[in-house]
Amino acid sequence: MFAVKMPRLGVLLLLAVPAVAQYSGPAILSRGDAPAAMNVPQIDFIPFLSVTGIYDTGLATVSVNSQGALANAASEGVEVDFGISGVHSWKHTKVSLNYGGAVREYTTATYYSGVDQSLMLGITQQFSRHVSLRVNESAGLFSEPIGIQGLSPAVPFDPGTTYTPTTDFFDNRTIYGYTQALLTYQRTARLSFAFGGDWDITRRRSSALYGVTGEDATGDMQYRLSRRSTLGVNYMFTHFKYTGVFSGTDFNRFSLTYGVQLSRTWEFTGFGGVTRLDSKFPQLVTVDPTIAALLGITQGYIVSYDLSWVPSYSGRLSKTFSQGVAYVSGGHLMTPGNGLFLTSRQYSASAGYNYTGLRRWAFGLSAGWDRGQSIGNILGEYGDYYGGLQTSRQISHVVHMVAGVTARKYQSSSFTGYNRVFWDARVGLSFSPRDIPLRVW
Repeated sequence: MFAVKMPRLGVLLLLAVPAVAQYSGPAILSRGDAPAAMNVPQIDFIPFLSVTGIYDTGLATVSVNSQGALANAASEGVEVDFGISGVHSWKHTKVSLNYGGAVREYTTATYYSGVDQSLMLGITQQFSRHVSLRVNESAGLFSEPIGIQGLSPAVPFDPGTTYTPTTDFFDNRTIYGYTQALLTYQRTARLSFAFGGDWDITRRRSSALYGVTGEDATGDMQYRLSRRSTLGVNYMFTHFKYTGVFSGTDFNRFSLTYGVQLSRTWEFTGFGGVTRLDSKFPQLVTVDPTIAALLGITQGYIVSYDLSWVPSYSGRLSKTFSQGVAYVSGGHLMTPGNGLFLTSRQYSASAGYNYTGLRRWAFGLSAGWDRGQSIGNILGEYGDYYGGLQTSRQISHVVHMVAGVTARKYQSSSFTGYNRVFWDARVGLSFSPRDIPLRVW
């Protein structure tokens, strides 16, 4: 009996003494955490270079053709992709990096040729046994909508929790950046506090589309109920302001958070609560007949204010393998829109699966759905469905065959012109100095 009770006693002692700043419980989604089982100390930095033939349909810029219809082009072309990813840890510091770029050249629709880049960077610094700082960076530029980025073992945060543009309708040059700093104080083995903020910016080349700048401030308290579960409370204040229009939105979100490790590889994390929405936008109205007779105008602008409470929630279920990860996530949150529509209530769901367990093969599968309800400049609904399959096969020590297909369908019950389908297909060769199949992150 003594041998049976010792592990339980060890767990109780672990929870009773002060813990180091490195949180070892289930992921906390409101802090942007990736699944805890993916938190590896070391992944060698591996570069890659790919050359692929591509064929894309449904290309659309912010313009109309000679018939007054939206642009809709298709073209084959060549794309060169490059990047590097990995994780390195020192005694008190951990750096995680996932960078990728692409140079794309179409043969007929040359207007859509260009350069895309994306960066995800995570830096964790442990100052003492109880205090740590994590800085997350997500930045890039693209001409074609990039969609939701899946979980990557090379970075400690979930990109789905950032304000990375994912629902842009037009193939238009977009530049974005997101920076988050989060200071965690591990008061005891059970109790921790986190304080931080983030800043994000999105700018679009077309003057017909809106850019946005946002600031967040957040704080939470988390309490470990057991070795596998954590319960907490979170508050977040968000402010968005837009370019090209006198408008802005403030959010105050209050939520309960919960994370649980269902087993060694299964994990659920999420939060739920309410958001106080306070937004202002210019609105065109008909003026009083007396004013119209005096000034000779029939319409004028007023500032419209909207104050309301809306539910906010998000959750993620994940399973981590030694050779990959599978996940499904979804929620209802407030977003800054997509440059065409501004402040929006957005429902979303996504799923992904990456696997490199086969001797020479690797697979990546992703799918998702978004539905937005714009409450800002234009009232109405918009959304999309998307899905993609990527694969690689090792041919030699450094050469890999890569192929993939991605589809996205835009649709709106409010605006018939919003319906559009985009396809991307590609096949080519990739070069990377590694002995295992190229991960399709």
